Amino acid sequence: MTDFAESQSLGTAADVAHRRYVARMQTYGELLDLLQQRHAEVSLGGGQKRQEREHSRGKMLPRERIAALVDEGSEFQEIGSFAAWDMYENEGGCPSAGTVMGTGHVNGRLCMIVANDATVKAGAWFPMTAKKNLRAQEIALENHLPIIYLVDSAGVFLPMQDEIFPDRDHFGRIFRNNAVMSAKGIPQIAAIMGSCVAGGAYLPIMSDEALIVDGTGSVFLAGPFLVKAAIGEEVDKETLGGAATHSEISGVTDYNVPDDATCLRTIRDLVSRLGDRPRAGFSRIEATPTAFPSEEIPGFMPATGAEPYDMREVLGRIIDAESWTEYKAGYGKTILTGYARIDGWSVGVVANQREMVRARAGVKANTDEMQAGGVIYSDSADKAARFIMNCNQKRIPLVFLQDVTGFMVGSRSEQGGIIKDGAKMVSAVANSVVPKFTVIVGNSYGAGNYAMCGRAYDPRMICAWPTARMAVMGGSQAAKTLLQIQKASAKRSGTEYSEEEEAALLKEIKDRYDRQTTPYYAAARMWVDEIIDPRSTREWLSRGLEIADLNPDIPVFNPGVIQT
Repeated sequence: MTDFAESQSLGTAADVAHRRYVARMQTYGELLDLLQQRHAEVSLGGGQKRQEREHSRGKMLPRERIAALVDEGSEFQEIGSFAAWDMYENEGGCPSAGTVMGTGHVNGRLCMIVANDATVKAGAWFPMTAKKNLRAQEIALENHLPIIYLVDSAGVFLPMQDEIFPDRDHFGRIFRNNAVMSAKGIPQIAAIMGSCVAGGAYLPIMSDEALIVDGTGSVFLAGPFLVKAAIGEEVDKETLGGAATHSEISGVTDYNVPDDATCLRTIRDLVSRLGDRPRAGFSRIEATPTAFPSEEIPGFMPATGAEPYDMREVLGRIIDAESWTEYKAGYGKTILTGYARIDGWSVGVVANQREMVRARAGVKANTDEMQAGGVIYSDSADKAARFIMNCNQKRIPLVFLQDVTGFMVGSRSEQGGIIKDGAKMVSAVANSVVPKFTVIVGNSYGAGNYAMCGRAYDPRMICAWPTARMAVMGGSQAAKTLLQIQKASAKRSGTEYSEEEEAALLKEIKDRYDRQTTPYYAAARMWVDEIIDPRSTREWLSRGLEIADLNPDIPVFNPGVIQT
């Protein structure tokens, strides 16, 4: 029997001298060093020489523009910094998909900011550039978040136009979203701070207000070379689409500003004039610090997906002290559910528990001597589904912490109805109407990814720790499964592998699979919004909750769609 007082407390004081704590802190420190190193690499954009060239033209770099735009002392929370990581190598690479984006306070108003990086292929749009920009618009749409575009782009990267132009979620969707956001009254301000060519010209002009920087900003459907090729007219860039042309003749832009600094000050002024709007009104009280320092989280987290650990120790370093009220503490112990506060915000927490929990006597669903960590059993799925419905009825945002290997398999689980219970949990997540936030701290495999609110289930924000792994199953299991398939196929054709060939094939499959499960592989494709330092999880979630509170349109939850 679980003691009530014990179930409502989270974490214990860290034994910082313990051998396991020291080892984990050191190993995780290496992962964090790699994260910092790689973030520094992508922050260079197209490299130092190209950055110097932009400066010589009197232009600020994208991160410099953002730093000047956001309030002093306010954190710019970047999103998608590893987009396109290790992709497009044949085209010379595309760090951060050639775009810097994230959220920050501008004159006290929280905004989404999207800045092209002209040091990366002149700011050209790759397929992942479009996906990243669409993600920015998606966040702005579902949270009623004002959006600021700092435009400096040569348009579509023509060698890959077939992967960016015609489909539903390609380039044209961005302009469709511009129109939809304007119709919904979501403010959009665009600054033309460099080239703005062809289809890309629609983005700033379909915004609500457009600024242009004299001398460096230009916007036109066709540049001078294309105009000459198409109609034979010879015209220079400034006459065709410079600041004077569009501010004094065409009327396309609203503000003509002399330089980047003035442009950014003007945007700040425009944002300061935005009127107040209704909010969702999620519960928030004065925040209290965590019971234990967030800096200790790496000391409790194993670097591999095989070792157990206690999720309560992690939660005790993320949520406000003494704010934990656990739901069904003695039932379904491989998932923790409970009410908490994060930086004062009221949330419902659904977290996988990787600690090895001894099975309770007399519980038929879990008669194994030890419940496997990270596995979802029938009772865990049932508990989580009911808790998710409770949070929806109470208008409490949900926070998922994923470290899941999937649902329990085997004859006992199948006969116990694991598919049915798992379906209830997946349905509860899918039909949830309150904002959801997901942090992938470790494994994220199979249907466990879905049940714990993976990307397909529309979390408002989803981030990953450096220890995250995303795949249909773990690398070892996948490699063995694929090997068996290949062996069976070879045997049917009269071929058999030697032990050495089998071992080499197994290693090849596992290595390939392991590369595809890393958080960098996922972040490159925007399956997660960002890879974050575990110690900043609390701040990341608090920002997400602040953003979600901007949208008052929370539908009424209908539990009838979920059969329990």
